[in-house]
Amino acid sequence: MLVPIFTLKLNHKINPRMVSVGKYDGIHPCLTAATQAGKIFIHNPHTRGQRASSNRLVQSSQDSDISLLNINQTVSCLTTGVLDPKLGCDSLIVGTQTNLLAYDVHNNSDLFYKEIVDGANAVVVGKLGDVSSPLALIGGNCALQGFDCSGNDLFWTVTGDNVRSLALFDFDGDGKNELLVGSEDFDIRVFKEDEIVAEMNESETITSLCPMNGSRFGYTLSNGTVGVYDRAVRSWRMKSKNLAMSIHAFDLNSDGVCELVTGWSNGKIDARTDRTGEVIFKDTFSSSIAGVVEGDYRMDGKTQLICCSIDGEVRGYLPSSQQATGSLMDTSVEQELVRELSQKKQNLLLELKNYQENSKQADSRVQVNEHDGQMGVIPANTQLQTALSVNMGSETQSAHVELSISTSNDTIIRAVQIFAEGIFEGESHVVHPSSQQLTGRIHIPICPPKDVPVDMHIKAFVGYRSSIQFHVFELTRQLPRFSMYVQSNTASAPEPSSFVTFTISERVQRVVLWINQNFLLPEETETQSTPFQISFTSLRDGGTLLITMKSNGEITVRTDDMDLAGEIIQSLAAFLAIEDLQVEANFPKYFEQLRKVLGQVDDSHSVHQKLTADMAEQSNLIRSMLVQAEDARLMRDIKNMKKRYTELYDLNRDIINSYKIRCNNHSELINNLKFVNQAIQRAGRLRIGKHKVQVITACRDAIRSNNINALFRIMRVGATPS
Repeated sequence: MLVPIFTLKLNHKINPRMVSVGKYDGIHPCLTAATQAGKIFIHNPHTRGQRASSNRLVQSSQDSDISLLNINQTVSCLTTGVLDPKLGCDSLIVGTQTNLLAYDVHNNSDLFYKEIVDGANAVVVGKLGDVSSPLALIGGNCALQGFDCSGNDLFWTVTGDNVRSLALFDFDGDGKNELLVGSEDFDIRVFKEDEIVAEMNESETITSLCPMNGSRFGYTLSNGTVGVYDRAVRSWRMKSKNLAMSIHAFDLNSDGVCELVTGWSNGKIDARTDRTGEVIFKDTFSSSIAGVVEGDYRMDGKTQLICCSIDGEVRGYLPSSQQATGSLMDTSVEQELVRELSQKKQNLLLELKNYQENSKQADSRVQVNEHDGQMGVIPANTQLQTALSVNMGSETQSAHVELSISTSNDTIIRAVQIFAEGIFEGESHVVHPSSQQLTGRIHIPICPPKDVPVDMHIKAFVGYRSSIQFHVFELTRQLPRFSMYVQSNTASAPEPSSFVTFTISERVQRVVLWINQNFLLPEETETQSTPFQISFTSLRDGGTLLITMKSNGEITVRTDDMDLAGEIIQSLAAFLAIEDLQVEANFPKYFEQLRKVLGQVDDSHSVHQKLTADMAEQSNLIRSMLVQAEDARLMRDIKNMKKRYTELYDLNRDIINSYKIRCNNHSELINNLKFVNQAIQRAGRLRIGKHKVQVITACRDAIRSNNINALFRIMRVGATPS
């Protein structure tokens, strides 16, 4: 489907996921990547000898086609795009853990250089929603920020965890871009400006996001998974033992539909159809892939797919035409088709052989006792039954949810395989009892780490004890969202000091129906009157959850877990189709902890300023002493020269110690800022719709103005619209 049309060997090591193509003069595409030496190289073979050097951008001494951009920090992300429409060309956006640089490569000048306290782990450039100007959007330490070409902060919100991937994409088909955010809490969130309009839970950290056709987008996870979503519904996914380093949407066969091209850590490139994930193209590099991009790099009017390895190898591909490849491609396609048909034939022959063996054994039933276990055929009425219950644990085992799988007769279960996302390590779990423990019932402990509904896909091998062949039963059982909470006695349960309160215009029966569907109850709860109250105990930490509903529709959820309260509100609102919900909340222990963290943030900022001033003063002293030492050397004053260099050595040691202190202070500041951002996110998740957006925005404004009392008031009672 693709044929290589050019190959480059660049003398630079490339950082993974830090490759882009930009037209910095509006005409010529330039390959841009971060190097392992802490610089950025810009490869431009179109205008040799026409580039001037500046403080940042210098000509490479090894290659006349390459310019090097000095960042003087470890690059954490980069991209290119039109940030200033007046320039009529792309700008280079570079993020580090402390700063963001927007650079005009053609004019060798900074558009802006900003300090970013939350760091920049991912960056994307483009239009977002109704914001009039293009933005450089960065994701960092649980925060999202957007800057225009002048460095003005036009967008800010928080998300659940550290951001690892971003993409701009028209998710809902309204002609305006939404922001796709992948983070370390395994969630893909879709932001319509400040508001989250969709959330998709995955099984690992989302490392890449890629817009495709229409409402479809691709994604990769840190465990080697690649897949495609159609809006909030996953179309397909596959998992490899290798890591997916980069993905890109590219139309291989010129049919107007983009395929998903993936570069892997073992150096392989493959392209998969957007509908089924079927592989239609493969190629191999000698080292891990660093990035997959596209551009008209030969300036011939044809867009090439450009793949880069971490060793600096670059290949450009074009879709192959029948005329260009002739019978060679036709033969290759025919061979692939013959191979697939041959594999199908072998599978069918194997299946036929199994049927024949079963038939022979069934015919011998006249001679053999029905239950002697020698037959592969099991009774036609055999059924596989499943049940979920709560096991309170023992001295050797903690409390957990228990899945019981049993047969409806005297057949035994030889093995069970369960596939479920986010529950088992590696997503699958196999139980294979020894021959002494074979029975018709198997109990499997399950401890879901997060409160999300999970589909468990179960396969069981069922037969007789001495059977050679077994029947495979397949079924799916859903684990309720709040399965790790067991119903307890309301009277004896300790009442938590924290709570949320809100009012809905729904009958109590609807709330009870939600409880029956989302909790693992010994028997369904029924009620026809209010007030209604039900209590649960967490199997994870023993905490109490108390849900009460009055006749006026007021619901109180009492729990000391702020995350749990937010999950309950989000789940209940989705079940009842509530679009906007205002909530009053009080979490005194958590708020007190947040108050202490905010004090530590202020202390860290003060220490940072003092250390920066001290280091600047010490740097000036170093310059002065160095001049004095050199003067003494030139004047052959060896005594004073030795004295100055000794002082220089001591001062340099002090600066190194100050730098270590500064690094520790910065790490503590980052952790505290993450806690603050997550607190704002948690306060937002306690509300629905416009009230959620208002709370997040108001919390941000309160922090900007250092109004701590207003921040806690907003978290408790919500925000009043301005």
